[in-house]
Amino acid sequence: MSQFVTALIASGTILTIILATDIGRKKITATRMVRSVVAVAVIIAIFVHSFPTQGNDVSLQLVGVGVGVISGLIAGTLLPAYRHESGEIYTIGGIGYALVWVVLSSGRVLFAYGAEHWFTEDLIRFSIDYKISGQDTYANAFVFMSLAMVLTRTAVLLTKMRKLRAAEAAQAAALESQRGSGASV
Repeated sequence: MSQFVTALIASGTILTIILATDIGRKKITATRMVRSVVAVAVIIAIFVHSFPTQGNDVSLQLVGVGVGVISGLIAGTLLPAYRHESGEIYTIGGIGYALVWVVLSSGRVLFAYGAEHWFTEDLIRFSIDYKISGQDTYANAFVFMSLAMVLTRTAVLLTKMRKLRAAEAAQAAALESQRGSGASV
């Protein structure tokens, strides 16, 4: 399978799951958060065949992780969370959130296509100059970027959920304290 087809399948799958899971008003549930993480884990199991460690291979793969974390933080800030009057916590994924995912997914696919059709020789020269062992390293960097982005987005959602629950608990404690003070007067 070509690098382009691999990128197209992996990026398309992740993008579809994330957009289906997060766009619009959606309740935060464990299933919602786990679904996207499982999808990326399956993508890794299918498409990561080796873990190159020669030259600068690890560094490039770590760059992928770093870009994924930063992108996940950006996406997470574009996914506001609120507590509904029912007590459930919801997010609202809008166009900005979707654009972050679409742009990054498209970028991965475009890079893979370009590596095969537009800048193959330049990529080979770059790989030689910077001691990158081959296409598995690039593919891994992009897959790890996706994983890091999904995991970071999930961590941001968990943080938002905890903050909203802590605020609710603090508000309930304050009301209880006021009731206790009012009863003794």
